[in-house]
Amino acid sequence: MIKKVGIILLVFVIMIAVKMYLGNKQEIKEVNHQEEVPIREMPLENENLVSLVFDAAEKGQAWDIPFFVGETDIQEVHQLWGTPEKMNELSSKIYEDYFSKDATIGHLTNLVFDIRSSSPEIQQIELEDIKKLKGQADEVRSYQDAKTNQIILVYNVTSTYQLKWVLPKPTESIPNPKVDHISIFTEVKEEVSTDIAVIKEMSLEEKVGQMIFAGIDGTSLSKESRLLISNDKVGGIILFKDNLKDVDQSISLLNELKGENEKNKFPIFLGVDQEGGRVSRLPELIQLPTNQEIGRLNDSSLSYNIGNLLGKELNAFGFNLDFAPVLDINSNPKNPVIGDRSFGNNARIVSTLGIQTMKGIQHQRVIPVVKHFPGHGDTAVDSHKELPIIQKSLEELQALELIPFNDAIKNGADVVMVGHILMPKIDPTYPSSMSNELITNILREKLKFEGVVITDDMTMGAILDNYKIGEAAVEAVKAGNDIVLIAHDYVNIKEAIDSILLAVNEGQISEERINTSVERILLLKEKYKLSNERVDRVNIEELNQTIVQILGR
Repeated sequence: MIKKVGIILLVFVIMIAVKMYLGNKQEIKEVNHQEEVPIREMPLENENLVSLVFDAAEKGQAWDIPFFVGETDIQEVHQLWGTPEKMNELSSKIYEDYFSKDATIGHLTNLVFDIRSSSPEIQQIELEDIKKLKGQADEVRSYQDAKTNQIILVYNVTSTYQLKWVLPKPTESIPNPKVDHISIFTEVKEEVSTDIAVIKEMSLEEKVGQMIFAGIDGTSLSKESRLLISNDKVGGIILFKDNLKDVDQSISLLNELKGENEKNKFPIFLGVDQEGGRVSRLPELIQLPTNQEIGRLNDSSLSYNIGNLLGKELNAFGFNLDFAPVLDINSNPKNPVIGDRSFGNNARIVSTLGIQTMKGIQHQRVIPVVKHFPGHGDTAVDSHKELPIIQKSLEELQALELIPFNDAIKNGADVVMVGHILMPKIDPTYPSSMSNELITNILREKLKFEGVVITDDMTMGAILDNYKIGEAAVEAVKAGNDIVLIAHDYVNIKEAIDSILLAVNEGQISEERINTSVERILLLKEKYKLSNERVDRVNIEELNQTIVQILGR
């Protein structure tokens, strides 16, 4: 009996299993049948597509491209997509075009940092679609050359990723243009390394030479000027209007400087004050507007383009460093030295526009120098002639003058110039350019600046009327400056070099302190790929045409 019951149960279980199998098979058949029916893809509405683009950008991805900025290695792109159809190199950054994918991939040291999409779907999106969903951009830039006139809407979608919408500039006939392409961008720091062993192999004289930025006399190299490079191995040369008479002579002088430096181990800084407005040293160029004029417009896009133009100008002549932009807030209308060199008396405007000019200069692989820390805008005397005194506490500086410098540092400032200003409430003994409190404790420690610090010209009246040049140079190094700028007189330069060497040999300054500055200097030269490459000619007409186009004249 038990055996029969067991058989019945077994048959019952088998029947249930067969039924389940047949049912599943029918379901699978129905599913497969459904899959065979072609599905018509519905096009995305522009508004929905814009939303998807922003969602993907928050993850570091372009909506229709399977890679991530800041994460994907370029080898992964090659494995999936193969060899690019075109490749462009800008300094050490490489852009690879995949026309069949409507994409461009930018990478630095093999890490993808920029993904651009120009797919047909993206190119159906209009300017108003973007603004309707996301409002005004965090930043609006523009790009213009002989063939292109574009606006770039920059949205900071996260603290790491930027989404850029690139469109033709709106016109009366086309007020609502369609997108040309999008870019997902993240900042990838270029890997630079200076072999510490190289610094250890340098003589003390070579190290101190790197810490000197010298001026020269005349429009060609004199014997003394050659000695500064070949014998003293100075790290940089600054040129002024008196050195630069016309285009051909200027190129010849710069090429001479590079030729003289070829025997040295390291490339040389070649700097100039090219701010725009009345502080413009390069010959035969259309003068750019003053910072004050740009500040009145409060146009960050224009400010970026002006910086880009300044960088182009310096590149064309063969310079690699610009003593600009000015980040001083012109809070004192009686200020005799800053005036229209400042973007204005509003800290936020000065900060925003100054940073855009700085970034424009950097875009051209020219080193910008932000100045004059801790702020020269509230002075009533010209530091070229005498020492200004500002009766402000640190708290007062933090509420105004330090804002643009702090913001610029957070945005990648490479070099900060320290002005000659006595601030008795902070340091009653030394002016800012010689003050350990202002340079080491405030600029380095409070503002977290890790780049190169350079003095303003130590031959200005503010210094030479109160100190001997050698003493001032030593105190400047003790205070934390990496570079001492001595713009005039060979005798002054030699005295400064000799005084610093003596201070190290006597133990007033440690060689480790010197090494720290030299490392910063060499890292900066390596970052910007400085070289002794000569310039053949300057197409001054093309430069001036670009200036006219940007300024809309």
